[in-house]
Amino acid sequence: MKNAVVLLDSGELEIPADLRDLAAFRRWVHSPDFPETGRFDWLAGRLEVEVSPEDLYTHGTPKSAIARKLGELVEDAERGHVFIDRARLTCPTVGLSVEPDVLVLSLETLAAGHSRLVPRASETGRYIEIEGRADLVVECVSDGSARKDLVRLRELYHRAGVPEYWVVDARQEPLRFDVLTNTDAGYAESPPSSDGFRLSPFLARDVRFVLSSRKQGLPFFRLDVR
Repeated sequence: MKNAVVLLDSGELEIPADLRDLAAFRRWVHSPDFPETGRFDWLAGRLEVEVSPEDLYTHGTPKSAIARKLGELVEDAERGHVFIDRARLTCPTVGLSVEPDVLVLSLETLAAGHSRLVPRASETGRYIEIEGRADLVVECVSDGSARKDLVRLRELYHRAGVPEYWVVDARQEPLRFDVLTNTDAGYAESPPSSDGFRLSPFLARDVRFVLSSRKQGLPFFRLDVR
């Protein structure tokens, strides 16, 4: 069987024909042929591809605002690391391999063996993938990812044991911000207080994501923590 070729405005995207399981997908991810742009997720036997340009103000800026604040809380405290885009999280037990919009991995989780860093071939101290679970993942909903973010990833992140999942939808006003915590029955939403704060168990703090202002017609977002 020949490789599948997807025609894009920027050229051709060639997807191997033998992507029948997670192992084959990971071989492609680790190969020199894996694309440098676009998002490619393996969701329990299903390849999902996003190659459309990112919406700057419903996806890019919300993601950056969250990652910036999480960096202050996690990295500045040397508690772990915050990754934004192109950081691959793979959980073989549930057939999941994704690149979340934002991913937080703590040193505690690594030390406990809940996750491991997968090294880049023949390069000491360089890593290409996180295998196991993350402490917190964030997905910003786009027009093409709504069902994936709200249904399929919600189920698979839960099954993978990700303790906390945040969902942001800035395409609407008021914007949507869900803080979901892992329970035996699935993810449970952390209820908002009267002023919109929700408890983040991982941070052990209350968080709120807001559209803070508009200047020259452009939105500015902020993650509040108390």
